[in-house]
Amino acid sequence: MLLAIDVGNSETSFGLFDQEELVADWRLVSVRHRTPDEWAVTLKAHLVDVGHGESDVTDAVLGSVVPTVTEPLIAGIRKGFRVSPLEITSATELPVTLDVDEPKTVGTDRIVNTLAAARLYRSDTIVVDFGTATTFDCITADARFIGGVIAPGLRTAAEDLALRAAKITVTSLIAPERVIGRTTEECVRAGVLFGSADAADGLVRRIKAEWPTENVPGVVATGGLASLIQPFSAEITRVEPHLTLLGLWMAASCVTDRRSVE
Repeated sequence: MLLAIDVGNSETSFGLFDQEELVADWRLVSVRHRTPDEWAVTLKAHLVDVGHGESDVTDAVLGSVVPTVTEPLIAGIRKGFRVSPLEITSATELPVTLDVDEPKTVGTDRIVNTLAAARLYRSDTIVVDFGTATTFDCITADARFIGGVIAPGLRTAAEDLALRAAKITVTSLIAPERVIGRTTEECVRAGVLFGSADAADGLVRRIKAEWPTENVPGVVATGGLASLIQPFSAEITRVEPHLTLLGLWMAASCVTDRRSVE
């Protein structure tokens, strides 16, 4: 089985694939000071929790936007599973085109989102990824990443608000029942969740107005909070919470197929 790993600034997502089927997934906080031994032990424990063992992992692929996590995590996988993970970067040869001014700076998550969206939907697509940042990836049907938008994420906005306002504390992100909050906590929830949904819709409309082809792009949301935001959004029509993990699996398959041909 293939272990796919998406290292984000706040969370690291893991997916275990049996061929093309995602059979298990989990998330961990992206701790920047875990040792390789700690990573090995942690991953083995979580595999057991989802009904699998270390011998099930025969390959691994990793995409990371946090360099301080990448090296010890790769070392931990090598030590714990006797597997050398494939690291996907902007230099990896994939059937996608980074049609932007600075392709080397494009994050791995956005690259594999492009690959996954192009293969799954085969049409122009805007991928809204709700993570530490909320990113808007603009992808054409022929697998071109043409740029996008990076905005503050939901949790980032809520935590920053609590940090700067003395009488506001970090609240759990639960869907509010109404816009007009009657407690401070309700007010924060409404502001963060409804505000994020409306901001996403506004940016999507602006992106559509500038879209370089005659096609109207579809809008898919991904990330851990996508399902929470989608009901409040008029523009997001589809949720694929594991799009980035699927993209990593596809990227690993592309590299394997290319090496087989060579």
